[in-house]
Amino acid sequence: MITIKKYAAIDIGSNAMRLLVTNIVEQNGYTTQFNKSSLVRVPIRLGQDAFTVGEITTENIERMIDAMKAFKLLMKVHKVEKYQACATSALREAYNGKEVVEIIKNRADIDIDIIDGKKEAAIIASSDLTRFINLDKAFLYVDVGGGSTEFSLFYEGKIITSRSFKIGTVRLLNEMVSDIVWHEIEKWIKSTTKSFDNIILVGSGGNINKLFKLSEKHQDKPLSYMYIQAQYHKLNSMTYEQRVADLGLNPDRADVIIPATQIYLNAMKWSGARNIYVPKIGLADGIVKAMYYGKI
Repeated sequence: MITIKKYAAIDIGSNAMRLLVTNIVEQNGYTTQFNKSSLVRVPIRLGQDAFTVGEITTENIERMIDAMKAFKLLMKVHKVEKYQACATSALREAYNGKEVVEIIKNRADIDIDIIDGKKEAAIIASSDLTRFINLDKAFLYVDVGGGSTEFSLFYEGKIITSRSFKIGTVRLLNEMVSDIVWHEIEKWIKSTTKSFDNIILVGSGGNINKLFKLSEKHQDKPLSYMYIQAQYHKLNSMTYEQRVADLGLNPDRADVIIPATQIYLNAMKWSGARNIYVPKIGLADGIVKAMYYGKI
């Protein structure tokens, strides 16, 4: 007997918003499968508002409403039976964040939960990384967003500790990250990983996914520190227009990919990791699994 459920996750990030529709396949005697049915990404950079002027602008509120109405219709077409919408650092820090949530509820009939960094890290951990990467050793999971970056240390398939830092691509673009924050991250990574040998990094987020795609490697193969470093220098040597035209990057990806690469590089350097795996999972995947297992 096979049962198929359809769940959806809405990830309202600082650089973009995503709707993930997942088929959950249940079969007696078999492990439950989570298969992506649809993924829609909308480039609304809420972090540009939240981190620079402290509020979400009227223009972007209207764009959010349109996007949420579209997501609502798509969920209806897909016959989604359950959904969860989570907003991260941009709405967390905008002083009108709660007001925006109310407006979205009234105008688009979508309930949004503004989650803190700790819960964000926990939800990402729910994505069951060990199913994607068969690692018995320790690995540091790094999820780079527009406003925050979540770090989680896993050992023998279990999460040991996690931490969220106010560093992200949109913040870095706007030069809103001090040396103190970088130092805190360096100190945390070094102290957290010092008792483990041969640490491996696992990365998630649209930017590392794009770097992986450019490498043309198979999904189970990692990217080396040297490759990431070479890409960082290559991207820095190109103009914004060249990154869009020559590499085929989306306009809202072509600027943030450089600070994102910088975060992954530093995480590898400070942990001593020589390789980074990219399993194509993130907050939205974690939301679906957390819903299914009753964690949110």
